[in-house]
Amino acid sequence: MLDVCQAVPAYLPHQSLLDHLGQAITDGKAATYTDISGIAPLRESLAGDINSRYQCNISAQHISITAGCNQGFCSAIDTLCEPGDEVIAALPCYFNHEMWFRIRGINVQWLDFNEATAVPHPQQVARKISSRTKAIVLVSPNNPTGAIYSPEVLGEFYRIAKSHNIALVVDETYRDFMDPDAPPHHLFNESDWETNFIHLYSFSKSFSLTGHRVGAVAAGPKFLAEMGKIQDCVAISAPHTGQIAALYGLKNLIDWRTENGRKMTARAVAITQAFDHPGLDYQLISAGAYFAYIEHPFDSSSHAVAKRLAEEFDVLCLPGTYFGKGQDRYLRFAFANLTESHFPRLIDHLIQSQI
Repeated sequence: MLDVCQAVPAYLPHQSLLDHLGQAITDGKAATYTDISGIAPLRESLAGDINSRYQCNISAQHISITAGCNQGFCSAIDTLCEPGDEVIAALPCYFNHEMWFRIRGINVQWLDFNEATAVPHPQQVARKISSRTKAIVLVSPNNPTGAIYSPEVLGEFYRIAKSHNIALVVDETYRDFMDPDAPPHHLFNESDWETNFIHLYSFSKSFSLTGHRVGAVAAGPKFLAEMGKIQDCVAISAPHTGQIAALYGLKNLIDWRTENGRKMTARAVAITQAFDHPGLDYQLISAGAYFAYIEHPFDSSSHAVAKRLAEEFDVLCLPGTYFGKGQDRYLRFAFANLTESHFPRLIDHLIQSQI
């Protein structure tokens, strides 16, 4: 089975991290609650990591550690919105985000899918803002498309959010799987970024800690103080083990993280080249970070296509309908689960499915 379904690292955490975490568990150091916002050394180290990556100057007071980025997202949205409020989000969307909006009774105004680049148009935002709009929500690098939104595009979204006094929430779970030498954006350098910008991050993919549930929110201290009330009621604190592991990663494994990021960038290039095959009717829309977004060539629904690929051609992927309305022509491939050596066989199986 060629598994391009769930987005998980294909490698274990670094052995030194496992050894360190095992010792912390044996010593009992990981068995206690932490501060609601996370252990201070991790918050300080993440602030330093953000400063290095984004060429900015934030501090630990701007960081709250959460039980994975998903929980950070849910807490941020609950802090911003009440039932009946509205957010603006881009299609296709990360399905957990859409589910949380529905659970919370939040109405979504969708930005149309830009099939040419998979990057949403900021120009669409103005006509979708109402008196109930509380946030613009983006994911970059994107899940499910893999598209990377440029600093210019994110800056334009920020200026729109600021002009309407709403939040720009950017989920950057996969930011360690893009060019490490260029800042993903410059929003932390805006003089009043604390008022309108909320950054979401995950250690899960960067240090292969998916089961330890550790993520983070970077925002203004006033916002984080309000979000802390929700954190206290839901999780009290992120798992201590995950925080210890994340701190070790930031202190000792930046080069390892960077090397894995470069490998994934190369893999995105490789899958793009693999789809440039004369016999292939599937079309690659975009690829980056962990994902490739594919247009299938059939009249059938994406669910039916994904089901047939799994049952008959040993390709396990997700149908586009998981990612919002109007996505029935597409499939998501999470290529992080494979290596470049698997891509010829993947393409061969897709070509066989066309017959």
